[in-house]
Amino acid sequence: MFKKDNLRFGLLLGFIAPLLSVVIYYFVKFSSLYSVGDFLTFIARNKNQVTAISVPCLILNIALFTYYINTHRDKTAKGIFATTLIYAIFALVVKFVV
Repeated sequence: MFKKDNLRFGLLLGFIAPLLSVVIYYFVKFSSLYSVGDFLTFIARNKNQVTAISVPCLILNIALFTYYINTHRDKTAKGIFATTLIYAIFALVVKFVV
């Protein structure tokens, strides 16, 4: 499954990895302080936390991107990179515009 070199597969991996990272980040940093609903409310009310949380959550995408580049699966790496940019731009828009 992870041996594919496909742009769609890279987009899918790049989309799912940060979501998985957010869940892991929540359980490591915030599960003892907030319930899931309270955590989401905390993020919505504190815009400066959007970038503080988005940066560690994109680290998994960076690791995946590096892996796929080093194994010469450039189409998959391109998809991961594209979704990483989308997530980063979205985080900046949420922080500064919304």
